[in-house]
Amino acid sequence: MKFRLVIFAMLLSLAMGLALSAAAKAKTRGGKDTPATASAPANQSEQDNNLRLEGEKRFRSNCGRCHTAPPKFAPRMMGTIVRHMRVRATITDQDMRLILRYMTQ
Repeated sequence: MKFRLVIFAMLLSLAMGLALSAAAKAKTRGGKDTPATASAPANQSEQDNNLRLEGEKRFRSNCGRCHTAPPKFAPRMMGTIVRHMRVRATITDQDMRLILRYMTQ
């Protein structure tokens, strides 16, 4: 019973220490998001869109010779298909990743 009490006390003190540490970090930042942090989701969305468009371009230049864009498959299945075609069509690893991103979004 004492062993459980000691473990509980240690876990409680660890949790309080983490909470105080997080509060101290928030206080030093002033509790506000910086402009770079606030615009990060917009930049991330723009970057995702650019990668998708680049993947579409690579799909058309590499895969479009023989294939039209297939209907949406599950990402896991599409990954298997793209890896298989990478070997057959000698597509680079970067092209494969961009095409996979395009095909799964």
